[in-house]
Amino acid sequence: MRAAVYRSDGAIGVEDVTTPDPGPGEVRVRVHVSGVNPTDWKVRAAGSEFQVPNQDGAGVIESVGPGVDASRVGERVWIYFAAWQRRWGTAAEFCVVPSSQAVAFEGAFELGASLGIPALTAYHCLFADGPITGKNVLVQGGAGAVGHAAIELAKWAGARVVATVSSPEKAELARAAGADAVAHYNTDDYALSMRSFLPDGADRIVEVNLLANVSDDLGFAAPHAVISSYAGGPDDIVQVPIRALMSPNIVLRFVLVYTIPREALTAAVEGVSRALEVGALTTLPLHRFPLERAAEAHDAVQAGAVGKVLIDIP
Repeated sequence: MRAAVYRSDGAIGVEDVTTPDPGPGEVRVRVHVSGVNPTDWKVRAAGSEFQVPNQDGAGVIESVGPGVDASRVGERVWIYFAAWQRRWGTAAEFCVVPSSQAVAFEGAFELGASLGIPALTAYHCLFADGPITGKNVLVQGGAGAVGHAAIELAKWAGARVVATVSSPEKAELARAAGADAVAHYNTDDYALSMRSFLPDGADRIVEVNLLANVSDDLGFAAPHAVISSYAGGPDDIVQVPIRALMSPNIVLRFVLVYTIPREALTAAVEGVSRALEVGALTTLPLHRFPLERAAEAHDAVQAGAVGKVLIDIP
């Protein structure tokens, strides 16, 4: 099969490799679309003996291993965590994953490949601490992949959503996702806008940059709020004013979706699937690359492409 591969130097090339066979409890998926996330280019820095990149994708189950019901063959699925502690990511004609990581759905492949890490992360940030119906949700960075999913999932759950963005282009994306109000964080009237949008504070804050926003978040948070931080650099150090969190009983939660508890991951997969069933999730504007240009797709994500970067597998 044709696959994007990187080795010790982290440089992606496309080559012919042996098609993997599904083992016990696994399925082999004919990948149609592979999604690229920031985590995908970041992990390449460590190198590998042999790695097909990309965690997320969508395609059709082509064969199953021992212990998997043969009726799954032919299912359209979205895939998550394909390359997490495994060699066979989705940037290839075929990928092998545990059966539970290939989730049946009826949507378009580009939507399925846009789910995975962003949607599961957003779901856990929003719902790990209980229902949000009728709550005020603040999404910091509302035009990113996680932010986009967080807006749509929060609206699906009956919350009111305020999103922050850095440009008019991104503001339009946040509004298209369903945000009730959008604030430009690099404008002079940002604080005034936020006070008018959140007079009673935010009950949930989905945070893309805690290092930059911790002071703002504490000012925007309602009593008993939860601030969920899902991104950050390896050297980021945040000074937390203990009393500012303690007095209003604010929870500061850190989220790495790969290592959330198993029951929480199951809940996120089931929740995302329910939202999909009613059409509550959509894609950002798409940037599509063929498999032979997989390295360029990673470069686009690293450069901060606005929208979702996908790799089409022929």
